[in-house]
Amino acid sequence: MKNKSILELADAKAIAAAAEAEALKNSWAVSIAIVDDGGHVLWLQRLDGAAPISAQIAPAKARTAALGKRESKVYEETINNGRIAFLSAPLEGMLEGGVPILKDGMCLGAVGVSGVKSTEDAQVARAGIAAIGL
Repeated sequence: MKNKSILELADAKAIAAAAEAEALKNSWAVSIAIVDDGGHVLWLQRLDGAAPISAQIAPAKARTAALGKRESKVYEETINNGRIAFLSAPLEGMLEGGVPILKDGMCLGAVGVSGVKSTEDAQVARAGIAAIGL
């Protein structure tokens, strides 16, 4: 039997605070979602001015990153490179902006961000993850 690390509420709060700070520093109105390794939402916040749809897209990106154990960007690139059959995969957030939270090769969950350019969404997600030293 193996032991595994899990995200706790304190981790989610730290990630969210750092992600929010990164977004605010750049004047980006985004939604930020944090999920566990099963893709279940632990935290969701929509910053002032963020589009309502971003509150649905951010958790989808996070879920995709957590379940796939890789950035959601990988799926977007796969489809853009011609493998359109991948659109039938049972994932919703196959756009850049979902970043897995990895520790010792294990996926603890993910952060998904939506509201600005996809590279900027990913930047906000990475800033959040960095707050817990990963």
